[in-house]
This record gives sequence, structure tokens and C-alpha cells, in this order.
Amino acid sequence: MKNIYKALFKRATLYSLLLTAATGVTTALHAQETPKEEDFFKIMKVTSPEGTLLEVGGLTVLPNGNLAISTRRGDVWVVENPTSRKPYFRKFASGLHEILGLEWKNDALYCAQRGELTRLADTNMDGKADVYETIYAWPLSGHYHEYSFGPKIAPDGSFFVSANVAFGNEEWWRGESRVPWRGWMMHIWEDGRMEPYATGFRSPCGISMLNGELFYTENQGDWVGSGGIWKVDKGDFIGHPAGLRWSELPNSPVKLSDKTFHSLVNDRREKGVDGHYLKPENIVNEQFVTLSDVKKKIPSLRLPAVILPHGIQGISNAEAIMIPEGSFGPFAGQTLIGDQGQSKIMRVILEKVEGEYQGVSFDFREGFQSGVLRMVFSKDGSTLFVGETNRGWGSAGEANEGLQRLVWNEKMPFEMRNIKAMPDGFEIEFTLPVDKKSASDLASYAVESFTYKYHSVYGSPPVNTAKCPVKGVLVSEDGLKARIIVDSLRLDYIHNITLEGVREKDHSYSLIHPTGYYTLHHIPQGNKLALSQTSTYNSSKVKSGPAPVPEVKTGPAKVAAPVKPAVAKAPAYEDVKPLLAKYTCLACHNAKKRQVGPSYADVAKRRYTSEQILKLLANPKPQNWPEYATEMPPMPQVPRNDALKIAAWINSLR
Repeated sequence: MKNIYKALFKRATLYSLLLTAATGVTTALHAQETPKEEDFFKIMKVTSPEGTLLEVGGLTVLPNGNLAISTRRGDVWVVENPTSRKPYFRKFASGLHEILGLEWKNDALYCAQRGELTRLADTNMDGKADVYETIYAWPLSGHYHEYSFGPKIAPDGSFFVSANVAFGNEEWWRGESRVPWRGWMMHIWEDGRMEPYATGFRSPCGISMLNGELFYTENQGDWVGSGGIWKVDKGDFIGHPAGLRWSELPNSPVKLSDKTFHSLVNDRREKGVDGHYLKPENIVNEQFVTLSDVKKKIPSLRLPAVILPHGIQGISNAEAIMIPEGSFGPFAGQTLIGDQGQSKIMRVILEKVEGEYQGVSFDFREGFQSGVLRMVFSKDGSTLFVGETNRGWGSAGEANEGLQRLVWNEKMPFEMRNIKAMPDGFEIEFTLPVDKKSASDLASYAVESFTYKYHSVYGSPPVNTAKCPVKGVLVSEDGLKARIIVDSLRLDYIHNITLEGVREKDHSYSLIHPTGYYTLHHIPQGNKLALSQTSTYNSSKVKSGPAPVPEVKTGPAKVAAPVKPAVAKAPAYEDVKPLLAKYTCLACHNAKKRQVGPSYADVAKRRYTSEQILKLLANPKPQNWPEYATEMPPMPQVPRNDALKIAAWINSLR
């Protein structure tokens, strides 16, 4: 089997030779010749019947290999031969209310509608459901945001369903639980029994069962600085206070009361001079608290196992699933998490340290046609089905819905397979051997840590950012691991670990994704490396000789031409694109077309001054853009000079 690297290397070498022959200049191979994620994982379309709107809310694979799909429009489809060029779509059920989850159990499909867990069965074997049975129904207030997600099947055959919060009328920005069990996880049995299980959820779209344990993903919003993945146990409080309204009911396993929470944490519920509530905004240079600060006061508060940095690894994190053994090569057994807003998938590896989950996240595959909401592997594990939708939420991509497939071509990408916490830093495992010279150079590594505020404001900028010096590195004999000694590690912080300088052994390729984000809750016990065991060479600190003194030629003085006054020129897109990427602006905005947020061309039409744009970056005003469902988070961390450059470019689009 040919290696993809050989083919790409030959192509790049041929290009280099042709260019040398034409110009007489020898060129080195450049970073853009490194294979990219699309060279290994191909996105393929699943052809559906004309007129079918697959706003996918649920996916599950049936025992015979067929694919079952539920849609937000209330239909259930069964797809025969789903990996073939001409799959056959059969409508199994219809007339349901926004189905946002689907499971198969005991010859029937189970789905969560807005207000109930429903069993769908085909008892007369005609290929269509003739039984629509309510297993359990929960209250609704009628608010548009009261989505219900699930079910997920527990090892004992029971079900879990999660319920979204609504939003206030006057306080339209504040999540609230208007009826019982909004903002809760519900545990439901086949016989119709229900017990409230945990609360503190805002928008628990990504309810998941991983190795028989209940997890969920959350997206940024009020009380949620950034999305991530949480382990959920009975009686947990995850962090959003809306559901605490029902914690004093007799069957609640959560013992934290709404009154106690608000006595410990300021919710910034303030009124203006006109008597109306004021929307809380991010305050720069304020004295803030973090989730871990509040956990010291509220032990039942559950911290996220892994935080997915907002705008970098998604904005609306969706379902998490495990990669089956034998699938996707070196990543089997790891977890994939979709993102609805950025139309992409991340890769997460969880590890338990001192009984608590923590771990690392990497980018995996972007470029899907709409928001990634649901995923499931085919029966043979060769294909990942990706269900997509963006109605009411907005997403990257050209379409509003879709069903696509992701297929690995069985070639080995050069990636960080995993990052594990060590007593003195981190151990990085690679999918292919590294070039030991580059991997033994401290200049190839950079680590910094940061966290988010815990407050009632919508989202949070990264705060308390600090560098974590890399003191030494030890590369394994086989080149598949590098252990780094890192100073200034911080508990409950995200550690951005970037390996821009590390190269692959045979072809000097860069890593496809050079950055991992490790959420560190505990530093494991064990032996530390002695600095004498490691390489401490740092090419960036090698002193070079003095710069040569330029020769000064004397001669008759020349009369300088009159200097014309400089005219300020707006930067071009290529000048600001690195800044837009660095500050995650491209996650939500496109130059010319509507995406999660308005296009920059539409912003330019508002004729904001540069100073106004700076103020709106620090404290966005979502009421100025009511047609967009996703609020822009505060971005006070963007330096003034960079923000002014971006503002000048935006205003040049008028």
C-alpha cells in the first residue's frame, strides 16, 4: 500500500525542480506542502430524495446496518444501504414535534419530542410506524427555546433526556426554568417512571453515553464562559442556576437551593433609573470569580472534564461519540465532538486522574456543509454519518441542513495522537516518528494557560493568560513520544500546548493540527524527570555574532526630493486575516456573506467609527442585530492596535 507522504513528496519535489530550472533559484519545501486534514478524511454526500429537508436532529444505526434519521420537522426516515451510491429513503414516521434525538431498543425507535419521550414501533411489518406510544411527558411553557434532547440509553436499559432552559421576557438574555425540569437531566424508565437526575444545564444538546457513563456538552452563554464536555452524576449541579428553582421539590437529588446559590454568587440583577433590568455586560479589569473559585463554596458544582475554547474549537458544541475499535486508525477509542456553529468536529481524549476526568482536545475535521449536530458510525465502523442543521442557530457552511459521510482513506496523518498529564508537565504521543533534532529543541514548544470568568454575562473572554515555560524535553528512542517539563502549571486551567517547530521524521512535515488544549484538574503522582535527562537546547536563544557594519560611501550630498504627506491606506484582507483567525473572528463572520453572525460588509453598512467598533468588541450589543440567534461574546482581550486595524479594514468595505 503506497504511503500518501511519498506521493505528496514526489509532487512537491517535482515542482521544486521545475521552478529551479525556470528561475535558477533553488527553493525549499514549504509548510503548505504538508498534507492537510482533507487529505486523510474525506467528506462525502449522502444522496437523498429531491425535496427532502434533512434538518437532522437524531441518528442511529439499526441492527441490520440501516440508518435511522429524525428531523427537526418531525419526520423519521429509515435509509437502506446508506453507504451506497444510491441509498433508499423510506419515511417511517411523521407528525412529531422537533425530534432532537433517536435510539433503537427492543425492535422500536425511541425519540425525544419537545414534551415527551416517544416509542415508535412497526407492529404490522409494513415498514412504517403504527404505534406512537408516550413513555413519559414533561411540562412545557411554550417558549421557543425549550428544546428537549435525547434519549440516551443507560447500561440498564433506562433512558436519559435533557431539557433546555427558556429565556426571560424583559430579561431576554437570562436563561430561566419556567416549568419543572427545564435545565435538568431526567432519568426515565420504560414503565413511565421518571426521576430528576441533575441540574445546572443551559442548552444540553450534546447528551452522550461514553463507555456506559453519562456525559454532555454545553455551548457558551450566560453563566457559561466557554463550551466543553462534562461528566454527569446523580445530584450534580453543573453551573447554570435556572433549574435550581425546582431543587427543593421532594424528589430532587440536588440539595443546593436557589436561595443559597444567589447568596454565594452575584447574579448582577440590577435595574436602571427607568425601573427596567439592565443587561449585565463584561467588565474589563474587574475582580471576577471562576468556576473553580465557586466550587470551593459549592462542592456539588461539577467542573467540565475538558473545556473546548470558544471560537477556536466550536461555539455550539453538540453530540460526543466514541470512535469504535478498528475505525479511524490511530484515533480508535477516542471521542469526537461535533459543533453546530462552526460546522466542524473536534477530537477529545479523556483520562482519569485522582478519580476525576480531565484531558485534551484537538481540531479534527472542518468544512461540513451545515452545523454538525449528530453523528453515528456505520455498523462496520468504516463511515461516520454526520447529521446537520442550522435553522434558528446559524452555522458555517453553504447549506441549512444535510447528511454527509466522513471516510478515512487508511493513510496515516502526522498528528499528536494524545497528550497526557505528567507530574512535571506533559507527555505527547505522535502518530508517526518525529525528527529528533526538531523535537529536542525547546523552541519547537510553547505552552500557556488561561481560564474563563463565571458570571451571568453571555460568555467570557479568556482571562488570567500566562506563559508556562518549557524547561526540558525528552524524546523517546522510537520518536513516537516527547515528554516536556513545564513550569507554572495551574489547576483547573486550560493549557494551550503548541508544537509549531516539531517535524515528521522522513519528510519534515509539520503537524496537521499543532495545538492541543489540555484541561488540568489534577497533577498526577509519579516520578519527575531530572533536567539532566532532557534536552535543554533552545535554538531561539542561541546567540549569533554581531551584525556586519554597512559600508558608508562618501560623495557629494544629494538634495532630497520633497516628501509627500503619507495618506493612510486601509489594510487589505490578507493583512487582517491572521488577526481575524487569531482572535477567532472567522468562527462567526465572513467578509461578504451571513454566517453565525453578520458579514463584515453588513457591519460596514452601519457606518460605525473605529472607536465604536472597539467598544462593541469589548461589549457587544446583540439587540442591534435581533435577526441573529447567537449572541457575540465580549472580546476585550483584542489589543487596541489590532482592533483598530480590523476596524479600518471593515470600514473599507463600505
